[in-house]
Amino acid sequence: MTYLNKNQLKYPIKFIPILKEKIWGGNKLTALLNKASKNNIGESWEISGVKDNVSIVSNGLLKGKSLKELITTFEGAILGHKVFKSFGNNFPLLFKFIDANKDLSVQLHPNDQLAKKQHNSFGKNEMWYVLGIEEGAKLILGFSKQVDQEIYQKHLVENTLSEILQYKNVKKGDSFFIETGTVHAIGAGVVLAEIQQSSDITYRIYDYNRPGLDGKLRELHTDLAIDAINFESKTTELDYKDEINIPVRLCKSKYFYTNKLIISNSIHRDLSLIDSFIVYMFLEGEGTIKVNEYSETFKEGDTVLIPALIENIKIISKSAIFLEIYIP
Repeated sequence: MTYLNKNQLKYPIKFIPILKEKIWGGNKLTALLNKASKNNIGESWEISGVKDNVSIVSNGLLKGKSLKELITTFEGAILGHKVFKSFGNNFPLLFKFIDANKDLSVQLHPNDQLAKKQHNSFGKNEMWYVLGIEEGAKLILGFSKQVDQEIYQKHLVENTLSEILQYKNVKKGDSFFIETGTVHAIGAGVVLAEIQQSSDITYRIYDYNRPGLDGKLRELHTDLAIDAINFESKTTELDYKDEINIPVRLCKSKYFYTNKLIISNSIHRDLSLIDSFIVYMFLEGEGTIKVNEYSETFKEGDTVLIPALIENIKIISKSAIFLEIYIP
């Protein structure tokens, strides 16, 4: 057995992306984000602790180790002591890139209480950051008018849900926070980064009567969804203004904070007051992350975890855009 000590954690950790083939997937994750070429890739799970989909380290001294092994071994040194106290050996977030070549199903996710009761899982509050679109691309974000359970069920039975859904045109850089219980969907032509609670629980309520990869109509979860829909939920479009070499707060929730950074040379990040792991999702550009004497290169599409015990990093790039995520 190899002995591991905390000093082995002191570098930016990369993981092997877990690529998910979807009936609605395409090839933009390869073209835009350098993911391995494969047909109909809808999702790249960048860092995951979800059962049967646990990420494996791809670089450095810990190469080949699973995220689960790292947390079990290093506990608060990797997660942050407060985070480890709250979540134990469970990694609390899931990071994805998504390519919707076709419309995703209209869906929603249960809150923490319902997910725990029904599935022994976390709920799924999530945030989207739009990386690219085709002309006319839209998102579905809640209802277009006040809807209650009776109105919803009437349209569900009559197959007219589209009449009460809110469609929103989007552009690159748009960002949204989607609360649990909110009816939503990613429309064809949208590529985005998704940060969410660590959960793979989705209730589909409409799927365009299309077959799955097995040729059979995909299962709907309309009975489960009734108890999960929040008819009062408000999807928040995240308002922000870009700055150069200064972190800009996109999302502030009890589940995670997300900053956007645009750098034109280099930036030093003092992380000493953040008792959490930090994840960087690199959206554009390339460069180097330095931790003391250790350097790790990055390019668009890379996702990097900075263990909580690391207090200072330097990110060097002539031009790069990335997201910075941590647990408050």
